[in-house]
Amino acid sequence: MENRKSLAYLRAKKKVETLKGFYSHLVVYILVNAAIILVTANVFNDKAIDFADWGHYGTAFFWGFGIVSHAIYVFYIMNIENNIFKRWEEKKIKQFLEEDNL
Repeated sequence: MENRKSLAYLRAKKKVETLKGFYSHLVVYILVNAAIILVTANVFNDKAIDFADWGHYGTAFFWGFGIVSHAIYVFYIMNIENNIFKRWEEKKIKQFLEEDNL
């Protein structure tokens, strides 16, 4: 029983670490791209402010693909993998426990 709790704890810890990594990535994305857009749009100097130029958003756009793929991994694929691996782990644990009892 203690082993199951230990395995569950390790799985939960891995999920938390993965979520933490995604949220860190998202915060850095927002901060860096906000700074890039504000600087290239001339907000911090005496030139005319220009948010209409699409060139200001290139980094945010392409980095956005990375954020979306990271989100898909964290919220979709990881949940599927965990369910598949969880069933497999449970099956193997039962198998080994039955072998030990024989």
